[in-house]
Amino acid sequence: MTIEALYSIYKKFPSIQTDTRKLKKGDLFFALKGPHFNGNQFAVQAIEQGAAYCVIDEETSIPDDRYILVQDVLTTLQELAKHHRQQFTIPFIAITGSNGKTTTKELINAVLSSHYKTYTTQGNLNNHIGVPLTLLSVREDAEMAVIEMGANHQKEIASYCSYTLPTHGIITNCGKAHLEGFGGIEGVRKGKGELYDFIRANHGTVFLYDDYDYLHDMSKGINSIVSYGTRNGDVTGNAVISNHSFLSVALSKGVTITNIETQLVGTYNLPNVLCAITVGQYFKVPETKIKLAIEQYTPSNSRSQMIEQGSNKIILDAYNANPSSMRAAIENFADIRADKKVLMLGGMMELGEQSIQEHKNIVQLIQQYSWSQVVLVGGDYKYVDHPFLFFNTSEEARQWVHEQHFENTCLLVKGSRSMQMEKVIE
Repeated sequence: MTIEALYSIYKKFPSIQTDTRKLKKGDLFFALKGPHFNGNQFAVQAIEQGAAYCVIDEETSIPDDRYILVQDVLTTLQELAKHHRQQFTIPFIAITGSNGKTTTKELINAVLSSHYKTYTTQGNLNNHIGVPLTLLSVREDAEMAVIEMGANHQKEIASYCSYTLPTHGIITNCGKAHLEGFGGIEGVRKGKGELYDFIRANHGTVFLYDDYDYLHDMSKGINSIVSYGTRNGDVTGNAVISNHSFLSVALSKGVTITNIETQLVGTYNLPNVLCAITVGQYFKVPETKIKLAIEQYTPSNSRSQMIEQGSNKIILDAYNANPSSMRAAIENFADIRADKKVLMLGGMMELGEQSIQEHKNIVQLIQQYSWSQVVLVGGDYKYVDHPFLFFNTSEEARQWVHEQHFENTCLLVKGSRSMQMEKVIE
């Protein structure tokens, strides 16, 4: 079956599912394969549950026109997504980076959707399956699309660009994340820079954080650059020191609004906020809407969340962690005014040969400040000499927390996703 013929079917049944547990009547089921699963084994079940069609790449003995046999289901999904993308002439904004890309995506979506019909990546669907599914969720009434792209190895972003065809690009930063797959910080910049490569080749526009010199180097040859920063840029602003825990932003150039009071924890979110303001201003979103959208945005999914439990305040930032984001979170926490501060840090993953050294660097950073308690959990902290409490799992750490009966205490809880540090405060 040609992609055009499959697209005609998709137009009639535009809801796509890859998991029979979430399947609804009338969905298109794509039988994806992975290291530990084979969707072809659930094709019959999908039809029985009411799937309109099943796209499979293993033959079935059941004669039924609702089974569509292709050479490779994943490739077909991506080709279908590209064909769908090509039906639009609206802006498609692609976002990648080591840290902050999901928060930036959410803020940009909040700003743009206050004025335009905007579609965006849901949750963290930013991989080789999530990106095409996101594209296929964009409906005909779309005026804007914001697509998040995650990556942990070279050529991954280039692959996403080949069918997302972004018109605008954002690299939030290039930090110490997925070092194992990228092969060091230069590898990270090369991998993330594949977005700039596509924008450059296709005469698109990038939104660039002016404070990072390496982004200037990476973006050379791109003719259309809209910048933001703390000192220079089309939009400039700075974090305001205040007595409360949330980030306040004072704006000094590019917009008439002078301040924004966010519900985000941490000055490390300043570039994310400035980026959203800049994108909104570029696409002529009224400034009153920009301000309101950002001020009303509340983080979720364990990303820089402020949680109050009794007299305690907890900064839950346990969705992910790498050396760059861990350092930023610790330094920000050190600046917060509180009588009692407890640091609870989970291990950082996918750092390859540099993992033990990077955990050692974090321990050295912690020792530069004074804390009421420090608890390290799992990962390569177990191979580093330190004077702090150590637990192998978040469950063990949770038991310790329950025994402490904290009051009037501020806690930072952070770690890589696999550490499940959110369990510590359950």
